Amino acid sequence: MTEISTKAQTRILEHQFHQQDVQILRQQTQYQGFFRLDKVFLRHRLFAGGWTPEFSRELFIRDLAVGVLLFDPWQDTVILLEQFRIGALTDDISPWQFELVAGILEEGEQEAQVAHRETYEEAGCTLKDLLPLYSYWASPGGNSERLSLYCGIVDSQNAAGVYGLAHENEDIRTHVLPRTQVLQALQQGEICNAMTLIALQWLALHHQELRARYVAEV
Repeated sequence: MTEISTKAQTRILEHQFHQQDVQILRQQTQYQGFFRLDKVFLRHRLFAGGWTPEFSRELFIRDLAVGVLLFDPWQDTVILLEQFRIGALTDDISPWQFELVAGILEEGEQEAQVAHRETYEEAGCTLKDLLPLYSYWASPGGNSERLSLYCGIVDSQNAAGVYGLAHENEDIRTHVLPRTQVLQALQQGEICNAMTLIALQWLALHHQELRARYVAEV
């Protein structure tokens, strides 16, 4: 059985350039609302040597977010949330998306605290264990959002229902589904957002190890 590693490992890919190889010349806020849009004037080193001329990029500012794949190894079930997303307004099927529990890191919080808080608010569950998966940039061509993904171990037996915070206009329907059914939906292209795709692909690779870790008779 392959162990699920949560430890830092020696890097395989090494970068030629780092933060010191970028010069931010000036930065202007173009819009400030719930999110922020900046215009950044910069230059950076070139692979062939030297520096680029000054140029500008628009940058959509978002804080670090935490996503949690809720898995019940005893029932072999996955909890998915269904909620309206403005970014998917033109989706061919529906702007209501099937997603993971997720939330933005607030000032003074640790990632694990976000995972516990959002799991309770959005799915009515208490985490029994929390396993780190990946950290990645959502869309680094113009978006500062970085996401940290976790697998949250839960008891899903009483999780189905409608959750969310009314003052945040959240209306979240929680689905408790067999893992096999969720992975079939993944194969058929029914999961349409990156965070959920990545986490479910991880689950497809590691569900046996997860069940062996938590369920004595597997």
